[in-house]
Amino acid sequence: MGKKTILLEPSKCTGCGDCETACSVKRTGIKDPSHSCVHIISDENGFCLPIICMHCSAPPCQAVCPKEAIYRDHELNRVMIDSSRCIGCKMCFAACPFGAMGFDEDQGLAFKCDLCGGDPECVKCCEPMALTYVESLQLPQVKTSAEKFFEAMRPRAA
Repeated sequence: MGKKTILLEPSKCTGCGDCETACSVKRTGIKDPSHSCVHIISDENGFCLPIICMHCSAPPCQAVCPKEAIYRDHELNRVMIDSSRCIGCKMCFAACPFGAMGFDEDQGLAFKCDLCGGDPECVKCCEPMALTYVESLQLPQVKTSAEKFFEAMRPRAA
């Protein structure tokens, strides 16, 4: 199996929240967006944007982790957290440029997208196809997606 990544197309997101629900149910068995690794942000104009882990090639979250709990799984090309090493310091929160880290208050541990073992639930339920799971080698498509993401995140003039 080739290396894959989640491709984000912000213009296709309707803000339905199905991705948040699917993720939280898959992770915890509970329908609770606060336990999801995907979060939808929206503005008063109806613009919606799913916030997801981009599984960076040089992850800032990994660089700042004092216990080396964050590592790359090279088989699926994903950035993972070893919860047995996590001390709940939230340094990864501060370092993530996408705001994609989660924190389980009950367990005192950070969490993030693990690509559902290579079959992401968020992608499977995204009817408008704002999230797709594609070969990492589709670099022009991934680059275009990243450019759209950063354009969407850029502050708008009033």
